[in-house]
Amino acid sequence: MSQENQTAENQTVKHMASVKAAWDKAPEGPKKAAALKHYQAAEKAHEAENDEEAHNELKQASRALM
Repeated sequence: MSQENQTAENQTVKHMASVKAAWDKAPEGPKKAAALKHYQAAEKAHEAENDEEAHNELKQASRALM
C-alpha cells in the first residue's frame, strides 16, 4: 500500500471513529436511526476501498445527528 493510500485509510478510520462516538452518545430516535444507515453505508464503502464514498456517507451521518 502506498503512503498516500495509507494516509487516506487512516483519515477514513479516524473519521469513522469520530462519527461512531457521536452516534453512541446520541439519544435514541429517528435521527440516530438515519445516522446508523449512513454509517453502515460508510462501512461498506470503506470495505470496498472507496474512501470518497465513505467520507460522504460519514458526513451525511453527522448531519443526521444534528
